[in-house]
Amino acid sequence: MTQASHDEGAARRPAFTIARVGTQGAVAELTLDRPPVNALDSEDWYALAAAIDALGRDDSVRVILLRGEGRGFCAGVDIKELAAYPERIVAVNAGNYATFRAVHRSTKPVIVAVHGFVLGGGIGICGAADIVIASQCARFGVPEIDRGAMGGGAHLQRMFGVQKVRAMYFTGDMVDADEAWRLGAVERVVPREALRHAALELAQRIAEKSGAMLALAKEALNGVEDGDLEDKYRWEQGFTLQAYMTNDSTEARSAFVEKRSAQFDDARQPREGRA
Repeated sequence: MTQASHDEGAARRPAFTIARVGTQGAVAELTLDRPPVNALDSEDWYALAAAIDALGRDDSVRVILLRGEGRGFCAGVDIKELAAYPERIVAVNAGNYATFRAVHRSTKPVIVAVHGFVLGGGIGICGAADIVIASQCARFGVPEIDRGAMGGGAHLQRMFGVQKVRAMYFTGDMVDADEAWRLGAVERVVPREALRHAALELAQRIAEKSGAMLALAKEALNGVEDGDLEDKYRWEQGFTLQAYMTNDSTEARSAFVEKRSAQFDDARQPREGRA
């Protein structure tokens, strides 16, 4: 989003819309729509978490479908906000945590339909979800190492194997939809124009099941996972905060906003103590 939206008194509009679709509106379709790249600021992340939590409490909802409009699914956090207000890193971290927890811990199955770029917080959403469907143009990545931050490693590791995650994390390289499917990170790859239909078709099939059985299945599957996803992400966020305290992080973010190459000095030390 543009930096003007953070200025005092600037008008805001919701970063997403919610529609009820399918038989008796049992599928809640939540669509990210924050031009130009669906990069969400601290307020957006809190609002998204609250909306997902509310849908989870709605007995008439059986399935939640999350997708995006525009050039890509989600570019993660709004780097321009943090460049202008670095102190908001704590609020952004908390909003990310709340959103990913809302998706993962929702009593309703959450399907994510992605296209274009799936970056940073977009990876967190996908990694927290139950099922991911991708368009052929989808590309997954965690470019945080080039933005002076830490990425969604806990959630990325729920999608890809350990060594693939580390290669993506250290290089910032992207993985395309076909490779993501080959590695088991997505359920299905479809043409861009068929993405919403394919996701809604699957969501409706699931929504025809017993709501009580779906809730039990979701709780059971979360319970048999290896470790606690939210605890892992909290651990990782401590290093994100620590990263933001370094001069290299400030330089990386400034370079990104100014569209130039970053100039790092590995001898620089954090401005303050460890997070």
